Amino acid sequence: MALKGIKVIELAGLAPVPYCGMILSDFGARVIRIDRPYAPNIDCLGRGKQSICVDLKKKEGTDVVKKLCSQVDVLVEPFRPGVMEKLGLGPEVLTASNPRLIYARLTGYGQTGLFSHKAGHDINYISISGILSKLGKRDEPPLPPVNLAADFGGGGLICALGIVMALHARHSSGLGQVIDANMVEGSAYLGSWIDGSDVIFNKPRGYNLLDGGSAFYSTYETKDGKYVSVGALEDKFYKDLIKGLGLYNQNISQTDDQDKQKELFAKIFLTKTRDEWTEVFKNLDACVTPVLTAEEAAVHPHNASKGTFQKSMQPPSLMANPAPRMSRTPEIRQYRPLPEIGQHTFEVLREFGYSQMDINGLIKAGAVVEASKL
Repeated sequence: MALKGIKVIELAGLAPVPYCGMILSDFGARVIRIDRPYAPNIDCLGRGKQSICVDLKKKEGTDVVKKLCSQVDVLVEPFRPGVMEKLGLGPEVLTASNPRLIYARLTGYGQTGLFSHKAGHDINYISISGILSKLGKRDEPPLPPVNLAADFGGGGLICALGIVMALHARHSSGLGQVIDANMVEGSAYLGSWIDGSDVIFNKPRGYNLLDGGSAFYSTYETKDGKYVSVGALEDKFYKDLIKGLGLYNQNISQTDDQDKQKELFAKIFLTKTRDEWTEVFKNLDACVTPVLTAEEAAVHPHNASKGTFQKSMQPPSLMANPAPRMSRTPEIRQYRPLPEIGQHTFEVLREFGYSQMDINGLIKAGAVVEASKL
């Protein structure tokens, strides 16, 4: 495993930070999540992590975090700028006792800037980054791709990349560093190709080659109310698309009026079910595929043969396995349960040097809470 031996403290948060922690955990890091007492357990991305329950409003609780961070490689925190400093857990404090610590801060707007202290969610971050303006149907309001672009792509994934780069840099310097990962800059970075492709994205939203403006790069409803996707960009694929649709003798071209061509394709796709079209295009290189639900994707012959998904005994019942695949230091692919809040509190504290007397004192002070009391 590529990250075997790396210890990570993850301060519990929503979506981006748990995803970042899951990536690190999937590739071998040991991730210890610090949960708040009596908080709801809504993290579905905690597979393989340990959970300890610490009250950061108490000095004894923040002292626990300081002690843990003096012995780990990475801290990931999800709070607005200044919160960790108010808790006495800012980078200056924690790196003083552990100069090798990589201190990753994952926020919406970043540690500095006009909006750095404002609240927001994925939709706001991709609005500010310019990405949202490019998404959605023509002549309709912009439509966010749920919360994938900022929370997960520009947030958790970019943060994990930053951590891995910082770990690599530490090999030569011996020092950690502070990572300012934020979802505005991260999602803007994801959109680098779109922003730089003036030839492809030079029209209003919904009129370009890849955003719904092309009949040969779109989705179509089928007879049974399901959908197929068409991505026949190159001429050789387009020819097979026309062949599969039964239009090979109709003198149709990719340069024809796209709105009229889309209407024609839509009528034809409505004549067969999704699975019937899948069979029609099975032996054609037309870049036509069924639009699958997650449950259907898990049992699709391609995904099933590769083990792309794994079943869980806890919600969610189905999850994608880690990617990418590595030949010599593979990811962890077997089922790993989601931790209950505080499930590993005593186990972790003992490992990090706390005696039973120390633990009893923390319990009495309310700094840590027994899982059985939650």
